[in-house]
Amino acid sequence: MAEELSGRVAVVTGGAAGLGRATVERLLEDGARVVVADLDRDAGEALVDELGADVRFRHTDVANAEQVRDLIGFAVKKFGGLHLMVNNAGISGAMHTSFLDEDFADFERVLSVNLLGVMTGTREAARQMTAGGGSIVNISSIGGVQAGPGVLAYRASKAAVLHFTKCVAMDLAEYGIRVNCIAPGGIPTRLLTSATGTVEGADGDMMAERIRAHIAATQPLKRLGTPQDVAEAVVYLGGDRSLHITGTVLTIDGGTTAGVKPMRPEQATAPAS
Repeated sequence: MAEELSGRVAVVTGGAAGLGRATVERLLEDGARVVVADLDRDAGEALVDELGADVRFRHTDVANAEQVRDLIGFAVKKFGGLHLMVNNAGISGAMHTSFLDEDFADFERVLSVNLLGVMTGTREAARQMTAGGGSIVNISSIGGVQAGPGVLAYRASKAAVLHFTKCVAMDLAEYGIRVNCIAPGGIPTRLLTSATGTVEGADGDMMAERIRAHIAATQPLKRLGTPQDVAEAVVYLGGDRSLHITGTVLTIDGGTTAGVKPMRPEQATAPAS
């Protein structure tokens, strides 16, 4: 297959690790030039050293509108334009064993990064795309699609990203700007461990492993998802194969949000007498 994104410029926030890094690597493979935005300066600069001349790093806190504006200006100055914006940066926040223990101490930071960062990134990218169109891909989570306990600020922020994506897709369609959303689930990244590690008196790694085991047990497809699965979807939504797609949410979760497969009759046990 020809390089689908050859000659195009992309920005990936939270691009130094996890889903973001996989996306950066896949975009480069497909011919794009990429600006990586991240708070982790060391990881971002190391990534640039590793991946070569078609990638640049910009230290960026997406919760800061001025820094996001500077990021987009940097990409345009370095590579001459902007065709694809991937709003991937996100944080989990603290996990409490009960909602009654929730103190909302991290609410503002979680919403500032996960929601305002996406909104600001979308706005600044769209301002550069009005003349020639483009694609904006917002990374949400199945935590924003499907209800569940724990990390409620995170879940609320990701649900808001879904609705924002659909609303702004309607607004920007007249400029030929497509805005879509990816909602991953069941993909091993540092985000889950960062949340479970905040539980006081608990082994965060053990809790994360139990959550992953639960996901694996209830996921219809038994194949473990990878960051590369998300990266492939970004390439699709960023290229010309998706020119008639906007305002959609693509779940990449092995079928988790479709529902739990019902038990076969022969698997059911007779009730105790």
